[in-house]
Amino acid sequence: MPFYNSSGKIPKKRHTVFKNPNGGIYYEELVSREGFSYIYSNLYHLKMPTEIKSLGTFKKDDRYNYLKQDHKPYHFEMNKKNKLLVYNNDIAISTIYFKPNDINNSLIFQRNGDCDNLLYIQEGNGLLKTNYGDLEYHEGDYIIIPRGVIFQNDILSKHISGLLIESKSPIETPSRYRNRLGQLLEHSPFCERDIRIPKLNNPIDEQGDFEIQVRFRTGIKSYIYNNHPFDVIGWDGYYFPWILNINDFEPVTGSIHQPPPVHQTFEGKGFVICSFVSRLFDYHPDAIPAPYPHSNVDSDEVIFYSKGNFMSRKGINPGSVTYHPMGLPHGPQPGKYEESIGKKNTDELAVMVDTFEPLYIAREAEKNSDNNYPLSWLKK
Repeated sequence: MPFYNSSGKIPKKRHTVFKNPNGGIYYEELVSREGFSYIYSNLYHLKMPTEIKSLGTFKKDDRYNYLKQDHKPYHFEMNKKNKLLVYNNDIAISTIYFKPNDINNSLIFQRNGDCDNLLYIQEGNGLLKTNYGDLEYHEGDYIIIPRGVIFQNDILSKHISGLLIESKSPIETPSRYRNRLGQLLEHSPFCERDIRIPKLNNPIDEQGDFEIQVRFRTGIKSYIYNNHPFDVIGWDGYYFPWILNINDFEPVTGSIHQPPPVHQTFEGKGFVICSFVSRLFDYHPDAIPAPYPHSNVDSDEVIFYSKGNFMSRKGINPGSVTYHPMGLPHGPQPGKYEESIGKKNTDELAVMVDTFEPLYIAREAEKNSDNNYPLSWLKK
């Protein structure tokens, strides 16, 4: 995320002796993107962050087969499961459902090895503890966890549910909303003051067996470290986890229906993420607020329906996910196009992901999809 932050104690100059008043020195760690050529942060530890005591076995993940099984629209219902839905070389999209006992463990930590994570919180709240500090989260939050960040997820409600997007590239604000120095522009639908960053706690000076599970597309590898990973006394830079709430996205409206790019919130290599939020409808006297039927020949579309009344479709519940592959026209169901005429506003919340390479359907998702969905545009 391209703006500078500093938290805790840091030395006057990088890569210099930083004395610990209790004896010895603090230890610097550089976390950087694209080698040493893009954004980075420097973290300062009580102990060396490299002391591995033992290794766990590599647990393989065989859900990805990269075989196109079919070419049709899909509808996946939210069913209180963690389930991979669709993926390609750039991105993987899953639904999530966790209870406190599923992941709350004070001795186990996680780190993304080859993907950046974006979590959209549909229900629930909790505390994301990281080596950069704590982030409180709640419904409607987008949580961006870059790879390399060490974290724990403490669930403070009965459960959390939502959407997980795993990206092979950084997940960033749209470049067209930033000036040449990286600041979000005046016409951006959100700005830096909408973004929440970690609050650093006192460092934890403990030795023991601390397991960090490093997650890859192909599986999980565990590392047992000698020192507690949250022993950071300070950090500064441009690289850290952060949160933006979907309700802080300011919608762009017009006299006639605006296309999806005005709702863009994030971007990565090979995809964009858009937020459909409560907004006033078009104000031209002959405007049709519902989206027009469209056939995007160069992109696949995934929509996670979060809350509200979805004007273009019936039979969609909160937590439903639809997938429309490139080249096939889709849009409002019969009657919904006409019903929208004259309506003044919408209260819907939805997250859309458009990819520019075809998506593959996960095997388990294929088994649990609505077989009648491709026929749902048939006028009866």
